[in-house]
Amino acid sequence: MQSLLNTVNQIFSNENFTHQPIHLYEPIDYTLRLGGKRIRPLLLLAANRMFGGSDDNVRHAAIGIEVFHNFTLLHDDLMDRSPLRRGQPTVYRKWDENTAILSGDTMFALAWQYFLAKPHPRLQEILQCFNQTAIEVCEGQQYDMDFETSDNTTIDQYMMMIRLKTAVLLAGALKIGALYPNAPDDDTNHLYQFGIHLGLAFQLQDDLLDSYGDTATFGKQTGQDIRDNKKTYLYLHALQLADPALRDELRTLFSTTPANTDAKVAQVLAIYQQLGIRQCVETAIQQQFTLARQQIDAVQVDPLKKAPLLHLMDTLLDRKK
Repeated sequence: MQSLLNTVNQIFSNENFTHQPIHLYEPIDYTLRLGGKRIRPLLLLAANRMFGGSDDNVRHAAIGIEVFHNFTLLHDDLMDRSPLRRGQPTVYRKWDENTAILSGDTMFALAWQYFLAKPHPRLQEILQCFNQTAIEVCEGQQYDMDFETSDNTTIDQYMMMIRLKTAVLLAGALKIGALYPNAPDDDTNHLYQFGIHLGLAFQLQDDLLDSYGDTATFGKQTGQDIRDNKKTYLYLHALQLADPALRDELRTLFSTTPANTDAKVAQVLAIYQQLGIRQCVETAIQQQFTLARQQIDAVQVDPLKKAPLLHLMDTLLDRKK
């Protein structure tokens, strides 16, 4: 696992993202230098290595998948009016809104350019996977915005939304990584489904950590989703379990923004405690990890070659609550 992390970090430290005009490319370089977990290029490299592929053959694709991911963050931050990203000012705050739009658009085009940088017999399949993934990520973002003003969102709809917004990019990175060394279709499909379940578990865990995580460890203010009236899995599951009176109370709490948001968070968490929501979400997370494990177990390679992905899965499962 450490070998993969070192390779990913080296790839990005050696890449130059600054070109002319400077006001277009400086925000791109700034964004990509902020770091982050680099999970998507890491998954792509791990899948490639699993089937005997060379790092050099997928270096450009690893950069492309991360550039695309960060493009989505530039636009998401603008749409969500988020002031910080990885502890630093977001692009639209550090520069302006037009810069965030144009630099983001350029990053989408750059991602394609990286994928096209090297010929490959299965390049059409690789590009089809990348393009379908990009479309689905945008669909997920639209559903997320639609749900903000909907009072009838179901748990199934929410799971569909996070599958599109979060999970398909992890799955796509794995599939693309496996396509380069010409992995068998069955194994490629199992890796894709592994990524889907891993992504769902990851997002559900983010929902849980937002309400119950340690602020110092998680890097976010506890209860931010509650303060922002976000209808996460916790909220939707609580609505499903609550009696009519408690359901009305929850809906009222999530339709207001009082001056004292700490009191609101405390009220909502008390309702979650009453309904056993934390335990319900932990069960759902574990179910997704179990499904992910089944998918990777089905991949027909030496178990030792699966070790980096299993280690990553265990690391995500053990994130501090």
